[in-house]
Amino acid sequence: MDRAEVDSRIRTLIEPFNKKGIAVGEDTGFANDLEFDSLTVMDFVAAIEDEFDIIISMNQQAAIETYGQLVDAVTKMVSDA
Repeated sequence: MDRAEVDSRIRTLIEPFNKKGIAVGEDTGFANDLEFDSLTVMDFVAAIEDEFDIIISMNQQAAIETYGQLVDAVTKMVSDA
C-alpha cells in the first residue's frame, strides 16, 4: 500500500473527529491545530488500527505530533507487516 492510499484512508477516518472542519495538511498538529484531547486521540488511533489492522504503541503515539508524521508511520507499519 502506498503513501497516497494511506493518506486517503486516514483523511476519511479523521473527518468525524475534526469537529471544527480544519483543513488538514502535512503539518497539521493533533493537539494544537485540531485540539484533540486524549480521549479523541484514543478513539482516532483505535479507528486507524482497525482500518489498517495494525497496532500503534504508546511510544509511537507520543512521537507522532502532525498529520504527515502519522501518515508516514502508518505507511511504514503497513509496508513492514
